[in-house]
Amino acid sequence: MRQKTDETIRIGHSPDPDDAFMFYGLAHELLSTPGLRFEHVLRDIQRLNDWALEGKLEITAISAHAYPYVQEHYALLSSGASMGAVDLAHGDEAARTDGRAQGPLLVAREQCTLGDLAGRRIAVPGKMTSAFLTLRLALGAFEYTVVPFDEIPQAVAGGEADAGLLIHEGQLTFEQMGLHCILDLGRWWFERTGLPLPLGCNVIRRDLGEEMMTRLGQILRDSIEFSLTHRDEALQYALQYGRDLDTALADRFVAMYVNDFTLDYGQTGRDALGAFFREAHQAGLTPEVADLTFVGPA
Repeated sequence: MRQKTDETIRIGHSPDPDDAFMFYGLAHELLSTPGLRFEHVLRDIQRLNDWALEGKLEITAISAHAYPYVQEHYALLSSGASMGAVDLAHGDEAARTDGRAQGPLLVAREQCTLGDLAGRRIAVPGKMTSAFLTLRLALGAFEYTVVPFDEIPQAVAGGEADAGLLIHEGQLTFEQMGLHCILDLGRWWFERTGLPLPLGCNVIRRDLGEEMMTRLGQILRDSIEFSLTHRDEALQYALQYGRDLDTALADRFVAMYVNDFTLDYGQTGRDALGAFFREAHQAGLTPEVADLTFVGPA
């Protein structure tokens, strides 16, 4: 039984299958965390980005795009990353041609070129998302309208926008609405850099102190590892957050974003994040990230 003296740690993450999968062990109190109580705060990624600017939560998932703006108050955790183009980065040759989504997708009602979209309005899921930043790197300035991520496919299909930038489950279900992929940003980034595309990361508030930060970093890694070793149970839990996904699609979605990079960035993931921050800053789109250090297990 929890003691009243337990310290509450609030963890912010999206109500999506991949995040739910990662936190299965913690959410069901299947891990040993003496002296700590975890409160899971589920919000869309744009809200979590906004809250991170205020330093609201002790641990939170954010878009990689948001980190340059919150680095003073938050440190990067070495676990919990979401990377695009994971199969490509790991040398899966089949992934180059079989149509699997590897990152945020730019879609339209008709097959066309990027040039055809010049001057057209693109629906995006939020100005602080990594998808939006990557599209800015790929296209430069463009006309856009912010639409909730789960409403973008319908906005494109219904003619409210000329194209749409898809994240989350929309990457796997857009063809069911008759939409066409114009650009896969994970593939675009990988072909330019040879690195996976950083999309999401978990951060921890610096004012918790080094000892607590390290302990919480280990607990987060333990939760991800628990889910990977109890995949069927964790996937069944995650399914309740899988909008319009059956078990097979949910499993595929989770596999895209919960993998070896999620356990730990490794050198490849660290290089990818550094390149992403560097290119965005050089393009004048974000502040510089001066210190790329990570908090994780000792």
